[in-house]
Amino acid sequence: MHPVIQKTFGGLSLAYYFRNFVFGSVIGVIAIYTLMTDPEPVEFGFIAFAVVNTLLYPYSRFVYESVIGFIVGGNTFYPSSGIMLFTKLLTIGLCWAFAIFISPVGLAYLYWHHSSANDRT
Repeated sequence: MHPVIQKTFGGLSLAYYFRNFVFGSVIGVIAIYTLMTDPEPVEFGFIAFAVVNTLLYPYSRFVYESVIGFIVGGNTFYPSSGIMLFTKLLTIGLCWAFAIFISPVGLAYLYWHHSSANDRT
């Protein structure tokens, strides 16, 4: 595998990528199914967009979780479960919808992180 691809797309652990890929796939399937129930034909462009966003969603979620981790730090919050579920679903949807724009930040960071890790050894 090419080193750039290994350092970027291979930068997340398989368990982390798979877990988030499953959540992204659920959103993608729901979006495509919703459009398929419409009498208008589904455009290939949207299906391609949904597939790309689903594949990039784990990297988008990585960026979101990194930013939230930086802001919150080691603090723990105990909101009501309804608010927490709503917030979680909202952020999952936003990260999926904007994955094509957010994930390049995560991929660039993973490339930098894994390149600098190789320089240290």
